[in-house]
Amino acid sequence: MTKPIHVTSEIGKLKTVLLKRPDVEVENFTPDMMPRLLFDDIPYLPTAQKEHDYFADTLRDNGVEVLYLEKLAAEALDAGGDEVKNTFLETMLAESGYAAGVTHDALKEYLSAMTTQDMVNKIMGGIRKNELDFVPRGLVSAAEEEDYEFFMDPMPNLYFTRDPAASIGDGLSINHMTFPARQRESLFMENIIKYHPRFADQGVQVWRDRNHTTRIEGGDELVLSDSVLAIGVSQRTSADAIEDIAHNLFSSNSGYEKIIAIRIPHNHAMMHLDTVFTMINKDQFTVHPGILGEGGHIDTWTITQGNDGELSLDHRTDLKQVLKDALHLDDLDLIPTGNGDPIIAGREQWNDGSNTLAIAPGVVVTYNRNYVSNELLRQHGLKVLEVLSSELSRGRGGPRCMSMPLVREDL
Repeated sequence: MTKPIHVTSEIGKLKTVLLKRPDVEVENFTPDMMPRLLFDDIPYLPTAQKEHDYFADTLRDNGVEVLYLEKLAAEALDAGGDEVKNTFLETMLAESGYAAGVTHDALKEYLSAMTTQDMVNKIMGGIRKNELDFVPRGLVSAAEEEDYEFFMDPMPNLYFTRDPAASIGDGLSINHMTFPARQRESLFMENIIKYHPRFADQGVQVWRDRNHTTRIEGGDELVLSDSVLAIGVSQRTSADAIEDIAHNLFSSNSGYEKIIAIRIPHNHAMMHLDTVFTMINKDQFTVHPGILGEGGHIDTWTITQGNDGELSLDHRTDLKQVLKDALHLDDLDLIPTGNGDPIIAGREQWNDGSNTLAIAPGVVVTYNRNYVSNELLRQHGLKVLEVLSSELSRGRGGPRCMSMPLVREDL
């Protein structure tokens, strides 16, 4: 592969992936801050790092090149030069609530004195008030309330690299995310694509940028083939954002001709499509039975472009038949999380038993804690590579959530 981004399926042999190693950001908050930062628990960092290193080594052992977000972000800013670095810092401060003023000036001076890598790490990790010899005066923003410890919040969700951007064909979406806790994250990828020598001026297409008010996240974006996407209508992705990216893909010679929008429950437990549904082989998918209604039905809309250039929507409820028609399959195997047992399925879905990362057709990486689902996958003929998960799983994302494929082999 010569293109820096090339993903035309969920299952083609994975060649290059983007990860973010958990760092101080996953411990740099209190239980009171968990709802604000979208966490249900606080992982123990030393163990989370060991587990993440095991995950990265598992990918490397299977021929995958592993790149790290924090390193690429710093390299991109250095490659762009002082003006790019200054613009990035001004944008990050503005999106953190400091477009101007004395707090803005103090934070900018503090961050500008660091090396680029240290600056990136510090922004990701969060800036506590006691780090600066500075007391804000006058009117203050909500983030500067007297009893709040931070000037700039940590970004503990960053190790879920799937969501801020999503590779599609020879391009990507750089996403406007739903909640303020995550909206700054995609600024790193925007700068990487623009300025990092690996990606800049390499023909990478941005199918949708982050400068929107409608929301979309990568966990809802599944590349089923070189012409078909599935996108979840979820807590984190809105219908109007799906229609927008559909317009862009259909009008940009992207190769994509069909998008299957799948409506899933809008709740924290099933926040993205890939927490309840993933593709793991040419004719095999994992599915959490909790998303299916009576008779196994679920609302889907197949979006295509009409002759007049407008979007055409076909509403159906038989997910299996919709997938068979879109992918030209005679049959397919929907493998239920937890073997369909209501107690086991609910528990293992909460622990990301449905969030599998295919690294080749029929070869998946899963969390070891989901032993019922993993054994069922093996019974269905798949090769299952289990990774450690006691602390990583506390962030509510599995192997697919923790990885942004950049290059896959075509099928």
